Amino acid sequence: MSARRARSRALAADLGLLTLAAAFALPLAWVVLSALDPKADVGVKAPDGLTLDHFDAVLTDEITFTPMLNSLLLCGGGTLLTVVSAALAAYPLSRYSSRLNRPFMLTILFATSLPITAIMVPVYALFVRVDLIDTMEGTIFFFAASQLPFAIWLMKNFMDGVPKELEEAAWTDGASPLQSLVRIVLPLMGPGVAVVTVFCFVMMWGNFFVPFMLLLSPDQMPAAVSINDFFGSKGAIVYGQLAAFSLIYSTPVILLYVLIARRLGGGFALGGAVKG
Repeated sequence: MSARRARSRALAADLGLLTLAAAFALPLAWVVLSALDPKADVGVKAPDGLTLDHFDAVLTDEITFTPMLNSLLLCGGGTLLTVVSAALAAYPLSRYSSRLNRPFMLTILFATSLPITAIMVPVYALFVRVDLIDTMEGTIFFFAASQLPFAIWLMKNFMDGVPKELEEAAWTDGASPLQSLVRIVLPLMGPGVAVVTVFCFVMMWGNFFVPFMLLLSPDQMPAAVSINDFFGSKGAIVYGQLAAFSLIYSTPVILLYVLIARRLGGGFALGGAVKG
């Protein structure tokens, strides 16, 4: 009876995982098939022939290239600013004890739960007053500020795994705290930096509301906003072109993950250097 019950539980678990996989696979299948289907519609079906006309239609400066470049500038700049700021903020929290560390970390954790829509009205008013509205640099700053709390939390937890004794040896040789951070801590926590980088970039890449509110010029809109143009004013949607654009839009995120996938699976290279 126990063996039969174990097999039943294993079968139920497998069915649950297959159902979950199908829930993720069906939208992806629709995107791929519809991008090649000359008569694409809302349903998932085998293509009525194969065509690249949808890609030809969207591969223009106005529809794809300019919005994608804007997205890369916004998300790349915001991610770089977030990772650098998070590393500098997490270092003293990880390496120096203070009675304010715990309240500060709890405040950061609370900040991650604030809905972005709840603060956009005062942010918009502030950006208008300081003349940052409709500017790429202003949107980059806000992207970084919105992702910074959780990035600091992640970075600090990864930084705690790097032995402090390695830094103390560097301090004995005359290295400054900044030098030990750049030359010892960050290289050893490569997987952590990779996780924070991917998380920040993906969250910014798919963000529609922030650039929609802070950018006004059509030539500055990122791809996350321009994809809305495929939805017609009267419900008419060009499904094939939408699917083709979605594939192109997903490419940078996939490439980023592939490029740093090795670091995501690694460990702290010298985590045991002080043992023995």
